[in-house]
Amino acid sequence: MERTKVLIVGGGFAGVECARGLERGLKSGEAEVALVTPASYELYLPLLPQVAAGVLTPQSVAPPLRRLLHKTTIVPGMVIGIDPHDRACVIELISGEVVKRHYDHLVLTPGSVTRSLDIPGLDEQARGMKTLAEAAYVRDHVIAQLDLAAASSDEADRAQRLQFVVVGGGYAGTETVACLQRLTNAAAKRYPRLDPSLIKWHLLDIAPKLMPELGERLGRRAQQILRERGTDVSLGVSVAKVDEDKITLTDNRVLPSRTLIWTAGVAASPLIGILDAETIKGRLVVHSDLTVPGHPGVYALGDAAAVPDLTKTEGAVCAPTAQHAARQGRHMARNLLATLRGEPRTPYRHKDLGLVVDLGGTDAVARPLGYELSGLPAQFVARGYHLMALRSVTAKARTVANWTLNAVTGDDFLRTGFLSRRPATLQDMEATDAYLTPERARELTR
Repeated sequence: MERTKVLIVGGGFAGVECARGLERGLKSGEAEVALVTPASYELYLPLLPQVAAGVLTPQSVAPPLRRLLHKTTIVPGMVIGIDPHDRACVIELISGEVVKRHYDHLVLTPGSVTRSLDIPGLDEQARGMKTLAEAAYVRDHVIAQLDLAAASSDEADRAQRLQFVVVGGGYAGTETVACLQRLTNAAAKRYPRLDPSLIKWHLLDIAPKLMPELGERLGRRAQQILRERGTDVSLGVSVAKVDEDKITLTDNRVLPSRTLIWTAGVAASPLIGILDAETIKGRLVVHSDLTVPGHPGVYALGDAAAVPDLTKTEGAVCAPTAQHAARQGRHMARNLLATLRGEPRTPYRHKDLGLVVDLGGTDAVARPLGYELSGLPAQFVARGYHLMALRSVTAKARTVANWTLNAVTGDDFLRTGFLSRRPATLQDMEATDAYLTPERARELTR
């Protein structure tokens, strides 16, 4: 008798936790589980800013999937098309070969990509902070600007290279600017020809408050820490136009700069757009048990799904956070096991553990279980939470070792030259142009 086929799309928090839960719960021969992902690791996104700053090595935040999953078949590629009528997916393997794979149960966890807006020059000039490659590129780019400024005798060119702009006042943007400014401040001491006062960081957000989810007091405290370090925090303003050597803001200011790091929100993976299903702001509408209405055997969770938040008012959906994705993945595994055994599925419901923001050094703000913390206590909670969330002992050990080494010896300023001779666009880094139309997907699955 042929085993039931479970196909999981995406190797992020939701997909990996679902696969791990199935591995623990499935009986021998009960089902065959496969996970499709172009990467060979599970990326721990919350610590990417520390990779960009060189505090952590890439291996610390990217435990290999083959360390985490032992019974799941890992398919190295991207699902670029879905035909729910034939219950098949079109997969482009990393070798370039296109294959199709049938399923009985399809779990969609393709995650999200950096949200882009219709701003002149944004797609060509902005750099993201969503992938390991983007973090590595941003680090190289920032250090390169210091090197180029030190080598330049042109004052205008030097000013452009020493101004850095981060857009997005959420966790990703705030932690990115905090970590990278510490790096450039430390690096400036090693450049005799550079005046440290010329290095300027800007954090922009169209919202009136920085990280409003933290609450009024902690949001103000985070903003105060950044400003004390010299970051210019501008709220209620965004980018109107981006050129190679300057950035025009919506309040008509023009910042001479060659660095725009874009962290202004995320959008569901483009894969969601090729599935003929209802969406909310690009995220798949799902029931509270994570099933997709009108598509038997299809489930969605994580950043790509608008999962009802049963702890809030009617109509609320869960935020696209790592905490929700991991919990939904574990819940999905339990619901799949129940489905395979003819038992009822249960709705996803969570208890919020709170929020943590690591600002580097001894600075942090946190709100665990509703308690407001800042400084060293918040840093202890933030780093403890990250260690708890990392999914391999090796990754935890590397992270602790990196934090300790950085605290004792300080920052380093290695530039590898990664993609130094070509632009690293959001589309290239996040492969947002790889997906098929629904019609083409059906053609290939026939």
